[in-house]
Amino acid sequence: MKSPVSKWNGPILDNHFHLNRNGRYLDAAKDFKNQGGTHLVLVHCPDFSSPPTHIDEHRSTYADTIAMADEVRSHHGLNVRVVLGPHPAAFAHQFIKWMEEDEEAGAERACENYRDSIDAALEFVNEGKAHAIGEVGRPHWPVSDEIWNLSNMLLEETMAMAAKENIALQLHVEGELDSTYRDLSNMAEKVNLSKHKLVRHYSPPQIDEEMTRGLTSSVLVGKGALQPLMETYERNKTGFMLETDYMDDPRRPGAVLGPKTVPKRTQQLLEAGMDEDALWRCHVDVPNAIYGINED
Repeated sequence: MKSPVSKWNGPILDNHFHLNRNGRYLDAAKDFKNQGGTHLVLVHCPDFSSPPTHIDEHRSTYADTIAMADEVRSHHGLNVRVVLGPHPAAFAHQFIKWMEEDEEAGAERACENYRDSIDAALEFVNEGKAHAIGEVGRPHWPVSDEIWNLSNMLLEETMAMAAKENIALQLHVEGELDSTYRDLSNMAEKVNLSKHKLVRHYSPPQIDEEMTRGLTSSVLVGKGALQPLMETYERNKTGFMLETDYMDDPRRPGAVLGPKTVPKRTQQLLEAGMDEDALWRCHVDVPNAIYGINED
């Protein structure tokens, strides 16, 4: 039963949103709210030019992301979940830099730093201040076989930790290939991680189950995403969410998508015939199943 064209008045969640104290920051969150947004998943964004190299530095940068979430809640009354973790691009560059200095010691140092970053994030999750680990994954550009294999080793370790702790991971991975979903699905099976706990950030909009293999899709809702999403969402059993990957980067205003986008696309999906039950699952049921119910 398709929805009649009407206005969506339910909750609206953006599943991947960055904030930067030197960017638009609270004004960006305000734009989201004023367009009808109610729930944000605030994902930690590292300093790519100088990522942390010690566990105390990881704790400090994560604490600031948590503080930003608190400020968004207090200023705008938005419900904010927090996702903390080592961005794969930052760590791939550390691998390369340190291995150029000393191949064996550099790789060991980079792996140790990655594990410290996961341990620090997990501390905040266990304290109830964060709700998932991410964005983690592997490089989405060509790298050496050694960097690729190290990245996969660490990703599998992180999945095993997530299975043990029963928490979700937000993934940043490469491409739109079927092989990507197959690799991630096989990795999850190997460590007994529930596949729906793997959230593919920046997901392509083709989300039929045959493609996604049980992973949860967090669909980047650019203009071209609506038609393939409409064509495939009824063949998706696991569930999906919507995101902007808003960067809040003063050097690139509006990148990747602007903060108003998910509310606008939600209304457009309703008008295109997406049923209200599917939108409710997208904005409420799926995030509650992934992250737990957040009362903040």
